[in-house]
Amino acid sequence: MDLNKTNIHFLGASGTVTGSKYLLDTGDRKILVDCGLFQGLKELRLKNWEYPSVTVSEIDVVLLTHGHMDHTGYLPRLVKQGFNGSIYGTYPTLDITKIILNDTAKIQEQEAERANKEGYSKHRPAQPLYDLKDVEKTLPHFKGVPQSQWITLFDDIRVRFQYNGHILGATHIDLDIRGKRFVFSGDIGRTKDLLLYPPLKPRKADVLFIESTYGGRFHPDEAEALPLIEKLVQDTIARGGSLFIPSFSVERAQLMMLIFWRLLKEGKIPKVQMIMDSPMGTDVLELFHRTRDWHKLEDHECDEMCSHFNVVSSYRETMELRMDYSPKIVIAGSGMLTGGRMLNYLETQAPNPNNTLLFVGYQAEGTRGRKLLEGEKELKVYGKWVPFNMQVFEVEGLSAHADHEELLGWMDSMANAPERIFIVHGEKDGAIALQRGIKETYGWEAEIPQLYQIEEIA
Repeated sequence: MDLNKTNIHFLGASGTVTGSKYLLDTGDRKILVDCGLFQGLKELRLKNWEYPSVTVSEIDVVLLTHGHMDHTGYLPRLVKQGFNGSIYGTYPTLDITKIILNDTAKIQEQEAERANKEGYSKHRPAQPLYDLKDVEKTLPHFKGVPQSQWITLFDDIRVRFQYNGHILGATHIDLDIRGKRFVFSGDIGRTKDLLLYPPLKPRKADVLFIESTYGGRFHPDEAEALPLIEKLVQDTIARGGSLFIPSFSVERAQLMMLIFWRLLKEGKIPKVQMIMDSPMGTDVLELFHRTRDWHKLEDHECDEMCSHFNVVSSYRETMELRMDYSPKIVIAGSGMLTGGRMLNYLETQAPNPNNTLLFVGYQAEGTRGRKLLEGEKELKVYGKWVPFNMQVFEVEGLSAHADHEELLGWMDSMANAPERIFIVHGEKDGAIALQRGIKETYGWEAEIPQLYQIEEIA
């Protein structure tokens, strides 16, 4: 292959939101940016079990934009398939990835065990995608890097990780390959966030990969969301019900804890039991104490906030709490109801019309969360259908993703017009809306690649 050309393989989050994986083949080096799990639609989830369309043992390095599962959750499979290089990310990203991979493996092991015991899986026996031993073999490949410093990967190839909001440790990636700059947006955070600082903007990009999760959509201000949450709590508790918030355990869970704590402190919501049920979330709270440069929360605020919550770590306690029908507020994973502790609560609590289910983040196509938002009245949990009678609400102002206006604004500091722009990590309508917005705002042409497409960059 010509060393003056780079082939890009779109192995995930192309034509869809999840499974972020982009392979750059420079002729003598292969660099994978992100390594996420597919979530949502069954046809996508099944791809997690397939071997990639590239030779895994030839991949030299993996670069991680941040720790969310749809950007890191495939790593143990990659190692199992023969990857033997280094996995680079900021220190908080690698800490979060370790937490998420261990939690995901544990949940998969438990669900496979339960499926085999209760016989609801079509597979005999049901197997986890990967287990805790696979995660153990993955962690030695991790190599932490500071933010905003150039790191030499190989001759004529260097990389820099730039603060991006969204979650702790999240970055966009500047990758210089023989004089040409490739910029991967990762997931871009909000310009005004209660917990995190505004994202840094790229100054230059020859080839730009930009996410489009909320392309064409506009968030209300976070401050506007607080009165809605306050009313939802008051109304739900007055009915004798409980408020359940499926939340990504990294950063959004902590944001919801912060909001409920402040509302309680100001006397705006009744004093009821508040539960944060996620072993992963507990670990992330400790991470907040160790990463002061990455967020706005003071240590004393973190301590006081946690003192008002029953932070659950054991599965046994979850199984006890799910049978408690007294009014309470429960935050638990996962954010799109693709798995996690929240499903245990919904198995028993979903039929109760006095309860409220509140979504505070993006719900990808094909996920349980998306189906419930669209009016589904049955919920499939652990192989059985459960009547779903809960009140359902969505508060968009709390999303960790930049909206349409913020996505366009993220590009406004670039000194040059990129040669190529690829719109990724979005569903069709969002990607098209962002493509149109880029053309109208900057006059730049942008492409929407599809899964497994290969593009040559000269």
